[in-house]
Amino acid sequence: MEYGLIGETLGHSMSPEIHAKFADYKYELHPLKKEELEAFMTKKDFKGINVTIPYKRDVIPYLDVLDKKAEEIGAVNTIVNRDGKLYGYNTDFDGFSAMLSYNGVDVCGKKVLVLGNGGVAKPILLYLKLHKAKDVIIVKYKAEEGVITYEEAAKEHSDTDIIINATPVGMFPKTDATPIDISLYPSLSAVIDIIANPSETKLVKEAKKRGINAFGGIFMLVGQAKTACEYFTGKSIEDKEIVPVYEYITECTNKRNSIIY
Repeated sequence: MEYGLIGETLGHSMSPEIHAKFADYKYELHPLKKEELEAFMTKKDFKGINVTIPYKRDVIPYLDVLDKKAEEIGAVNTIVNRDGKLYGYNTDFDGFSAMLSYNGVDVCGKKVLVLGNGGVAKPILLYLKLHKAKDVIIVKYKAEEGVITYEEAAKEHSDTDIIINATPVGMFPKTDATPIDISLYPSLSAVIDIIANPSETKLVKEAKKRGINAFGGIFMLVGQAKTACEYFTGKSIEDKEIVPVYEYITECTNKRNSIIY
């Protein structure tokens, strides 16, 4: 394999279609069981790979060089093999940044609720820190250190400006679910859902009905792939190139979900 995606379950990943829009290399899906990861990483039989759940942390010990942002996030989703040395990056940060820029969202000085604190949330939290969000509150169903519950969020932070869903609640096929009642937050200027399938979750649809700037995660998915492609090829791609790929993948996702499985 020259280029591709590794993960435990890759299912309906559209990464090959996305990468095909940015470059002409062959990009393959390569599911790996946990017991197969070590042999794959030590063999280094690839030029560049993307990494998804559950291996974004597990691949780090096999790397020779870890990018600063990836180190701060504590997760890697892009690896480049340069003359036998493995370089690790996190392009989810770049994808999130591109998505907010495209949708006109500025987090500086804003109060932000981040739903969930798993691996998906890590690059988002770093972005919020570097772009000077005023207050960042992490919300989960159970309280723990540095985290509050949904009940506490509604009671103490109803003046929230932005809500970001970094949980899988609302993901296909369970599209009738929503992680939070946005009617309890009358000051919202933006609702962001990292979920890419469906293209618009119930949370996003409810926010749009209220006139709130709201969008799903497809732009982030395509944006992070664009940056990964740049690492793979060493060639720069203009951000404007994300838009037609985003529109194409959105259309494909909507068509796919119209089929009854």
